Amino acid sequence: MLGRALPSRNERGEIIQWIGTYTDIHEHKLAQQRIAQAQQQLHRNNEQLVRANVDLDNFIYTASHDLKQPINNIEGLLQALLTELPAGVGSSPEVEPLLSMMQTSVDRFKRTIEYLTEVTKLQKEHEPQPAFVQLAPVVEEVLLDLGPLLQAADARLDVEVANCPSIPFSEKNLRSVVYNLLSNAVKYRSPERPLHIRVQYRAEGGYLVLTVQDNGLGFPMASSHKLFGMFQRFHGHVDGSGIGLYMVKRILDNAGGRIEVDSTVGEGSTFSVWFPY
Repeated sequence: MLGRALPSRNERGEIIQWIGTYTDIHEHKLAQQRIAQAQQQLHRNNEQLVRANVDLDNFIYTASHDLKQPINNIEGLLQALLTELPAGVGSSPEVEPLLSMMQTSVDRFKRTIEYLTEVTKLQKEHEPQPAFVQLAPVVEEVLLDLGPLLQAADARLDVEVANCPSIPFSEKNLRSVVYNLLSNAVKYRSPERPLHIRVQYRAEGGYLVLTVQDNGLGFPMASSHKLFGMFQRFHGHVDGSGIGLYMVKRILDNAGGRIEVDSTVGEGSTFSVWFPY
């Protein structure tokens, strides 16, 4: 019970009576206890998540660091093997494909280690005051880098970001986001039709939304929740690590943004990136 009282005085300032209330606050106190217990549980859960994230960071760093030397040793042994083979054996139809596959496997292993290192850096990256960056020049630079691949794919591009306002975002992270989305559009193009990529932007609800649409292979939306996981891939015939979209999502999560996708098998995909601004 909660008791409150105030004195009532006469014209001489003397107390003549007390006026008060008694209020049943039993349910209120129980609610406060439940809130306090929930907050304690939330605090414990947060501590567990922090420890899990630290353990994950340490594992990724240790794995990427400790694997570098063995794979470098393997590559060195492969090169030594090439020098020891008799002349002409390395280029023979029986041996050359095997050596090529071995070198390709080594290269893919090294790329995966590099990606793991990048993930570790990304986990610890914080930019409280990002600079404003123009989207159009970043898209243009990425398209130049992808020029040979786009040309080989006979791609048609519709890029409509010239009038996009500046975004408060890390320039290198923005480039990583754009590069991953555009390179994936090239990688997962359909062999049944020429590649068509459309890049647009719009402002919506305090966000600037960048969309990258393609007419590629697409994927089932029932599995879309797996798309942004580490080492997740839906098309095994295309070379890749399955870590690019994971990094994109982490970049956007760290910046208070998000990424969404809409896809239809055999028709293509549309990725929507939401930048707060």
